[in-house]
Amino acid sequence: MMVQEVMHAEKKFTLEYVKASPDLPDLEYAHDGDVAFDLRNAEEEYILKPMEKKVFSSGIKMSIPPHHVGSIRDRSGMAAKFSVHTMAGVIDPNFRGEIGIVLINLGKEDFKVEKHMRIAQMLIQPVQIVTLKPTATLSETNRGEGGFGSSGYK
Repeated sequence: MMVQEVMHAEKKFTLEYVKASPDLPDLEYAHDGDVAFDLRNAEEEYILKPMEKKVFSSGIKMSIPPHHVGSIRDRSGMAAKFSVHTMAGVIDPNFRGEIGIVLINLGKEDFKVEKHMRIAQMLIQPVQIVTLKPTATLSETNRGEGGFGSSGYK
């Protein structure tokens, strides 16, 4: 059995979605074996200025299964080459509205976002719902309260 067949044999459910417009391309994985599918800009062309943030319409509503989350992530090429990143990005399973994609241009140049351009990707992941319980103390660990940079840089 080829690796591609194994990867696709592990699909456990179908993600149902609705497109706002018939001309919007279908959701798809760019390559066999990818774990995230692409989300596109459903709006007209837009120039995202340096340090500008904008919510783009994906034109997609979806039904994420219970105990799963949709996680919106950067497209690595946009982040590495143009410093354009996603912000926010937790889509709850009970949300049925249109998916918005928050982009910020951290680069020094304008970035053109074209209509139907692939601008983000989404992972569907299982999540554990926990009971939230306030307490006066926490258990001790070897790390303790060591936070940012506490493990060193070398």
